[in-house]
Amino acid sequence: MSTPPADVGPDVDVDLLSSWSFDLPESHIAKHPLAVRSASRLLHLDADGGLHHRQFTDLIETLLRPGDVLVVNDTSVIPARLRGEKAGSGGKVEVLLVRPTGDGAWVVLLNASKKPKPGGRLVFAGGHHQTDALLATVVGPVDDEPGAFIIRFDGDALAFARVHGEMPLPPYLQRAPEDTDDSRYQTVFRDEDKAGSVAAPTAGLHFDDDALRRLQERGIVRVPVTLHVGPGTFLPVRAERLSEHVMHAEAWWLSERTAAVLNSARAEGRRIVAVGTTAARVLEGSRQGLAPGAPFVAGSGLTRLFIKPGHTVSGFDALVTNFHLPESTLLVLVGTLVGRQRLLDAYAEAIATGYRFYSYGDACFVEWR
Repeated sequence: MSTPPADVGPDVDVDLLSSWSFDLPESHIAKHPLAVRSASRLLHLDADGGLHHRQFTDLIETLLRPGDVLVVNDTSVIPARLRGEKAGSGGKVEVLLVRPTGDGAWVVLLNASKKPKPGGRLVFAGGHHQTDALLATVVGPVDDEPGAFIIRFDGDALAFARVHGEMPLPPYLQRAPEDTDDSRYQTVFRDEDKAGSVAAPTAGLHFDDDALRRLQERGIVRVPVTLHVGPGTFLPVRAERLSEHVMHAEAWWLSERTAAVLNSARAEGRRIVAVGTTAARVLEGSRQGLAPGAPFVAGSGLTRLFIKPGHTVSGFDALVTNFHLPESTLLVLVGTLVGRQRLLDAYAEAIATGYRFYSYGDACFVEWR
């Protein structure tokens, strides 16, 4: 159990969204992945307050300890962006699949010049023949998820997306998906039977097959959890205060085997290292309602957990993560672990020394105990 550091002083209001801002030159945004996944740089924030410039391979070879449990998110990204039109008018519409609700219905983000009304029909072309098209009916907006709608498809939306959908690259890349994104915007430990994310768990993108081999050789344990990453990972926070922000719901699973490995590590004093903020949210979300020292319990559900100042971390001891957008929930999560000002100072150093930012960028390793 750990109570993360807090920023103190009369001028610091960590609940104010604007206090989590920084300026990033566009030239620092990584628009494409490196040729080799594990060739990224690594900014290391150690438990004693130090800051170190390293390579990602240092994480594999020296920073992780034999016996550490590395928790990865084995979700698979689906080509979730579908382009279609409104039946009758022909008005263009773009849909981002978020999660199924059953009976052919999905929660989606819907982009159109004029939002369709409940009962409106949508058509998504699938090929040269009209019979290849996928039809859907708009059910209505989701009350507690701004911008989200429920639509009901006449067929299998996921199967259709696998053939005709587009990889949902983050908007800040400012480019269309390319063939290489089909593999590089996926982790090497993804499980194709666990498809459901609309964004990659990007901390995992740095691991390649050789890194996984070296982890095993060094006695570092790897276990999976699943969180289907939703659009909240890249949607802007619209509230002025963190306490007013409502997270989008994301589906998660933690297996009996993973819970047993985590409990064994806790009993033996070994570290639990989360790979990415998505794995961190599963570990913390699965512990909601449990005492800080209680064992991990297998389960699944939907989480809206927002890890922000005041949250006491009890599910993991260190974090592998990427560089995150200003005023984002992910930036706040990492700042909750090490302190807002320390994180912003580290980001300033990363910018000054040429680190690559965001999904295809460099990595951080954050320790606090």
